[in-house]
Amino acid sequence: MVGFAFAINKLVAPHHPNPEKLTSYECGEEPTGNAWLPFNSRFYVIALIFLLFDVEMVFIFPWAVVFGNHDLIAQDHRWGWFALTEMFIFLGILILGLAYVWVKGDLDWIKPNPIIPVTDAKVPQNLYELLNTEQGNFKVKPFSMETSKTTEASEKEVVKSEVLSTAPKLKFKPAFKKPANE
Repeated sequence: MVGFAFAINKLVAPHHPNPEKLTSYECGEEPTGNAWLPFNSRFYVIALIFLLFDVEMVFIFPWAVVFGNHDLIAQDHRWGWFALTEMFIFLGILILGLAYVWVKGDLDWIKPNPIIPVTDAKVPQNLYELLNTEQGNFKVKPFSMETSKTTEASEKEVVKSEVLSTAPKLKFKPAFKKPANE
């Protein structure tokens, strides 16, 4: 029956391929580049772990319905204890699986693999450490909404003296010629 439906589809359905129909659909965006890119396998691991715990919910909802059925438990009280121990066993197995994945390190998204740079420079390592500590020891002025006039005046004088001391000395005097037709 299924084969017959496929055969009828092959005979009746139009088949006119063109380059636009043969491209992959990327949510309305034009596909760029090659589709065979290296893909990080951690995406698959996280997806599988999500599916594992999603399936757990599929089993917990019917259990909750049966466990919460007072008519069934009223007939025989052992059903309640049986359902409760069954769910504890199920959750225990899932928690063991989660602990295994956690200990294995598959839940760590970025696995640290520090690479210490190696150079052939003759600079001692303690000099780098000294430079880093000197640059790291800076002090930030405390913020205040109130400014004193003496502080502003002294800051302006410091800025003026810095500008004047760093301004280059002119070695020529510019002369502007007036046009003759004025």
